[in-house]
Amino acid sequence: MNAVLLASGLAQGGPDEARARLERFWRKVSDAGRPSRLASGNAALNAIAPRLSPYQFNPLDLNPLRDILAAEVDFDAVRTNASVRLLLGTTRVSDGALRIFRNKDVTLDVVLASACLPHASQAVSIDGEPHWDGGYAANPPLIPLVAATKASDVLVVQIIPSHSFELPKTSPEIDKRLGQITFSSSLQKDLEALSMMTKLSRAEGEASHSRLGRKLQRLQLHRISASDHVDDLAGSSFGDTGWAFLSHLRNQGRVAAETWLM
Repeated sequence: MNAVLLASGLAQGGPDEARARLERFWRKVSDAGRPSRLASGNAALNAIAPRLSPYQFNPLDLNPLRDILAAEVDFDAVRTNASVRLLLGTTRVSDGALRIFRNKDVTLDVVLASACLPHASQAVSIDGEPHWDGGYAANPPLIPLVAATKASDVLVVQIIPSHSFELPKTSPEIDKRLGQITFSSSLQKDLEALSMMTKLSRAEGEASHSRLGRKLQRLQLHRISASDHVDDLAGSSFGDTGWAFLSHLRNQGRVAAETWLM
């Protein structure tokens, strides 16, 4: 969602417009999440909710993100006039395969699918096939990105914590940690695969005739880990949309970027 908002804003007004759209979007998300934060204080509801699927507690498939994204993103501009190239990943539910969408194929449903957590939202249909968040198949799709880009430096911003130093004991804590492991393990596998491919291509040296092999010889991977800059990120919830928390994440992200650039 951030990537699409950035692309739309840059296409229609440059960096200032991109920043304004990102701020408006997340403020609207925070406002939309206020009722659920209030409901989280209801003990009876908290006891029932984990047992219900989104097809049970939200049979009409109401999703405030749909209206918010539609208001803030010009999808025609993203498809035809964006100054950045996008690779949005989704996971096809039927076989777990990664499906990547580039600028010309980006739609509202594609963006919703790329952020669809199956315990929170119904699967999003694209071309008649249900899709979930791309993080289950690749988080993010690093190898396709390296193949697509001309850049020799790749910066990975890891927002999902890899480590947790507390043993989860309650059911919500266990579910949270399982989710973190699922999302971070796909990144770790891609990083390990890229490292091995890079070593092999550099061992071949000038004997490597493939375009990807020559890219890998020049590749420099960098990483910013959000958990290094946000205290107790592993203990935070995906569902925390309070504006104070979102602002804290943004501010710490800026600090992390400035530190890395130095």
